[in-house]
Amino acid sequence: MRRTFKWGFIGVMVLIVGLFLDYTLPQHDVVRITDTYNRVTPLGSLNRLFYASPDAGTKPGTAAPDIRFIAAVRPNGKVIVYRNEDTGWIWPPFFKFNSSNLQAEASAMKSTADAPRWVMVTNYGWRIPFLSTYPNAIGIRAVSGPDVKVFPWLNIFILVVLALIVVFFWRMWVRFRERTLDPLIAGGQERWDRTEARAENAAADVKSWWRRIIRRGR
Repeated sequence: MRRTFKWGFIGVMVLIVGLFLDYTLPQHDVVRITDTYNRVTPLGSLNRLFYASPDAGTKPGTAAPDIRFIAAVRPNGKVIVYRNEDTGWIWPPFFKFNSSNLQAEASAMKSTADAPRWVMVTNYGWRIPFLSTYPNAIGIRAVSGPDVKVFPWLNIFILVVLALIVVFFWRMWVRFRERTLDPLIAGGQERWDRTEARAENAAADVKSWWRRIIRRGR
């Protein structure tokens, strides 16, 4: 039971970390931009977490935010819509402050199916239709065609750094456990064994005393 709980807990933690990284790490999509627009988007309690802060320098209000969107089409014909929000100084740490400029760049790169102009949109996040969430575009650049691929150097670097951090803290934990916790646990076990032995001896003495009383009574 204990082993099952342990591996179940580890599995849940790995799943949570994997989903967090999948949401946060940048992705690169080759698309054709078809439209750019602004839309007042009321945010609810379920999807507010997936939206970034207001534009840097503006004061958050209580009204529904006016969010920029970029509509696009993938090479396979499937549509994709990106939101275009500043991330500011908060998480994820892309330090994006140029959503207005990015919207202007996206508008200038619009094209039609007859004369496609392919661009690469760097983004993070998920498209969840029933929650009305969209990936956030953080960069746009023109590419030569729909088959352009980008090797994820940044993602690999981030994953390697995270792995090194995990290994470092794991080694610290192992050393702390060997030097501090294990001696305490061993000492506590020894004290428990001595206490248990004394309790057994006391119980044996009580039984012996009670037997002597019974014999005298007879």
